[in-house]
Amino acid sequence: MASVLPSSMPNRKDLTGPALRTFFNIADKWGLKEAEQMRLLGLDNRSTFQSWKRGAVAAIPKDALERISYVLGIYKGLHILLPRSADEWIRKPNTAAPFGGRPAIERMASGNVADLYVVRQYVDAQRG
Repeated sequence: MASVLPSSMPNRKDLTGPALRTFFNIADKWGLKEAEQMRLLGLDNRSTFQSWKRGAVAAIPKDALERISYVLGIYKGLHILLPRSADEWIRKPNTAAPFGGRPAIERMASGNVADLYVVRQYVDAQRG
């Protein structure tokens, strides 16, 4: 069995541009405020956020790529489950156990990558 050479796998530099463009497109569709976007990305520095938004960054940290991956999975899953109302779902109160009556965006924007994982897991479970 042939192995994949590390040089043939995309690196963080190769993934950064597409990941950030995708994230900011989803953020626009979801109507996310700047503070929510920063928490989803795990950022606390506004100037770093602005640089990322302008695409003025060579490579974002692995943690940020993981966070964007969860956001993309949540977005994709919601559009499969709720084609007409997927983008509104994150702001609606949700009585499912992971949300305790609060909107999913509150859990997602806690700042903890684990909360993004929980929401992604919930959406995937709803898909079956």
